[in-house]
Amino acid sequence: MSTADQILHDALSLPAHDRAAVAHELLLSLEPETADEDVDKAWAAEIRRRLKAIREGRAVLRDWNEALAEIRQAMI
Repeated sequence: MSTADQILHDALSLPAHDRAAVAHELLLSLEPETADEDVDKAWAAEIRRRLKAIREGRAVLRDWNEALAEIRQAMI
């Protein structure tokens, strides 16, 4: 078994929150060293826009499990 396979095997045995933290750090490691500040600003603005829509009742909120089931059904 290769080192990568062993690491993956070990990581998959972690609790979900630890797996998420490991995945997050791995994804961050793929980002360029110089993060684009404009991208961060754009995401912050989008998050504010979406929160405002939710608070004003203009957003359609969906249950995650129902949305996921619909996505999976569409893939068949």
